[in-house]
Order: sequence, then C-alpha cells, then structure tokens
Amino acid sequence: MIYLHGIGHFHPENVITNSFLADLDIGCSEEWIVERLGIESRRTVLDLDYIRYTKNRDPRQAIEASAYTHAEIGARAAEMALERAGVSAEDIGLLICGSSAPEHVSPAEAARVAAELGITVPCLDITSACTTFGAQIFMLNGMEQKAAPPYILLVNPESLTQVVDYSDRRSVPIFGDCATAAVVSLSLPSPLWIDKCVLESNPAGWNKVMVPRLEHFIQDGNAVQGFAIRKATEGLRRIQAECSSKGVYSVKFIGHQANLGMLRTVAERCNIPESNHWHNVVEYGNTGCASAPSVLSQNWERLRPGDHVALVLVGSGLTWISMIIEVGDKVEGDNRHDLR
Repeated sequence: MIYLHGIGHFHPENVITNSFLADLDIGCSEEWIVERLGIESRRTVLDLDYIRYTKNRDPRQAIEASAYTHAEIGARAAEMALERAGVSAEDIGLLICGSSAPEHVSPAEAARVAAELGITVPCLDITSACTTFGAQIFMLNGMEQKAAPPYILLVNPESLTQVVDYSDRRSVPIFGDCATAAVVSLSLPSPLWIDKCVLESNPAGWNKVMVPRLEHFIQDGNAVQGFAIRKATEGLRRIQAECSSKGVYSVKFIGHQANLGMLRTVAERCNIPESNHWHNVVEYGNTGCASAPSVLSQNWERLRPGDHVALVLVGSGLTWISMIIEVGDKVEGDNRHDLR
C-alpha cells in the first residue's frame, strides 16, 4: 500500500487552440480535430511564433526554444504537491522522476528536478512512457517499508510539443505539455492510499508508439487506439469487480487522456456515468505520463471520504496499468491532510 499525501500539477501558459493549428494550413481544420479527438486546446512550453514559423522541423532546437525546462515545470508541480502534503522539500528522502521524452539522456531528470528544488537527496528515473506514474507506484509497492524514507517525491514532467512535427496533421492536434508531482509514503499514513496496482505489458508492440532519440513522435494510430480501448476497459472492469466485492458500486474513473472518444467509449462500456468520469483532455490534450495524475490533481478538492478512484493508464511499450485510490477519513490528530 502506498499512502498519497499530496499531488500537484503545472500547465505552461501558452495555449495552442484548434484555430491556431488550422491556420498552419496543413489540412487540419478545427472541425476535423474536434470530431477526431475531442480536443479543443492544449498548453505548450514553446513560443507560438516558433511553432508557426519553424513547424518544429528540428526537435533538437525545441529545447532551446522553450520557455521552461523539464526541471522547472517539474519543480512547479512539486511545490503544489508539497504544499498540499504539508511538508517541505527538505522532508523528501527520495526523488523519482520519469517522462515520455526526457530532455537529457543523462543525467537522470530526477537530479535536475532536485537541483531546481534546492535539495540533496537520492535521485533516479523510472520511466514507462504514458504509464510512468503507474510504473513508479508499482515499483514502490515492491519496496520494503524499512528501506524507504518517510516521504518520496514522484515527478512527471512532459513537454511533448517539443517532439511534435507541426507539418504532420496526424500528430499535431494530440499533445500538450504538463508536469505532475506526488508526495507518497510507504510508512506514514494518509487519508488517501493507492492499492491494487497491476502492471502488464506486450513488448511485441514496442514499435507502435515511439519517440526516437532526437526525432519526432511517431505512432501506429489505428493499432494504438484499439489497444488503448481494450486494455483500459479490462483494467477498469477489474477495479469495478474488486470494489464490488467490498460492497462499493460507485467508482470514479480517470483514464489516460489520449482523446475524448476513447475515454467515453471505455466509460460507456463500463457503465460509468458522466458525473464519475473525470477528464481534462478537452482543455489540455494528451499530456503523456502527466495526463491522468493531472486530472486527479485538478479534482483534489472534490475527493471525499469513501471515494474510490480508478486510474487506468495505457502507453507505449505496449504497457497498461490499473490502480485504485481510496479515500478514508482524515488522519486523527494530523491537520496537514485536509483535501485542499
């Protein structure tokens, strides 16, 4: 069991609207985007004029053209998570980072985030593309409690617009940028805990979704769409069965924010009412491994004792992960953990 003490998110300020993408004149109309993906806008670390005039032909230059580094957006999200947890950066004993498209092959992104936060702690990366947050939880679940520090910080910065080819209408509308962070513990109780984290993979499909080194994002869209719907449906049904065995029949659903149509198909197949389907893909697009955690972060104040939240993640690898977040009563005598 992993206790969740606080979670945070950060979206950069620059907004890529569907109108902006239509003006790139690459056969990508506003209507086509909404019908295909259900996405209306997304955020980017890049300057809009840079995208307009270069179409990001050379992703190697995108990092230099960005308003934020991964370390900076990761630190912004971490500051929110730490505040919600009621702890300081100095309380963190281990920092784990992960991203679908790291800015550096070496060192670990975690080291750069820790330096940005001004802390000296053990740092390492655990990366599994869009399922990274789940992979980090899965690995911590197998860690001995006595070997873990009291507080661990998980950070997932994504600047996927840096690897988008803005002359290719197939990938242009999909991605936005975001970072998330979570303060977790194996030993210190919290009203929120993560349980039943299941990780599965089909490595034969490793080449269906890729970001080759120093190149643009590529994917087999048709194959990935079907895979995402099937595995997300299976994962959500597994969680529903687990919850119903304990007499819980109402589950909140947060899926990987690939596109709105995929999410709604999964919700409909699993009889999830719209009120229990939490998403942000319409406003922020697909933000990789930050997508589902950012939805949880944005709904932090809506969480109530008794809630069961199903996080169902899918991503390249091919990999899929499901987990349950349960909300109990406030920890007695500890006022740090109000859900705010």
